[in-house]
Amino acid sequence: MKLLTIDTSTSTSSVAVTSGERLISEFLLDREKTLAARLLRSVDATLHEAGFSVTDLDGIGVALGPGSFTGLRIGIATVKGLALASGKPVTGFSSLAMLAMNLPWAAYPVCPMFDAKKREVYTALYDCRDLPRPVVADCVVPPGDFLESLEGTTIFVGEGAIAFRELIVAHMGDKALFAPPSAHQPRAANGAVLARGAFARGEAIPIAALVPRYIRASEAELAKRKKEIYNTIP
Repeated sequence: MKLLTIDTSTSTSSVAVTSGERLISEFLLDREKTLAARLLRSVDATLHEAGFSVTDLDGIGVALGPGSFTGLRIGIATVKGLALASGKPVTGFSSLAMLAMNLPWAAYPVCPMFDAKKREVYTALYDCRDLPRPVVADCVVPPGDFLESLEGTTIFVGEGAIAFRELIVAHMGDKALFAPPSAHQPRAANGAVLARGAFARGEAIPIAALVPRYIRASEAELAKRKKEIYNTIP
């Protein structure tokens, strides 16, 4: 199965082209600015280096979140456009599960973390002794609260693990293990494995239903809720 897979859930955006279990080409860039302008260029370059066109693909996968609200919107909008133009099926996957896959066959539970700002993290806990299996589902939470729920040695990975390393060590001591620097960036190549599995299970997503999984409400949504509550006050 030939797949194009896109991830824009963090400041590191990546695009991968795979054929079956083989990675053909991958483009990864750790730069948050001008994502909308460069994403299509990244897609074109990755397909070109793979020797594929969009018409050669069997499907398209995309990280649905959690992560950057703006990044997720851009990535999913790009995939929708490609799918509408090509007629290719699409599917999605958790960006945290994709990050956890940087530590395959880990002997201990893997805790991927993205910095969600506001002193919170997007996080989860995965068993990665095969494809990542959620032990604690994706959530947004103050890191200290999440750490209180953990028992035993845990491997931390991602930009959130870097940002809150001191707090993690203060809570967990030598039970906290940290992934090497090269493992902290999510990769679309790993997302392709998740996308391929989703297609094999018949989990293609209708284009109209392809939406980000923010987990946390956006600022606009919060403002709307506050206004609605205010309007109900006599």
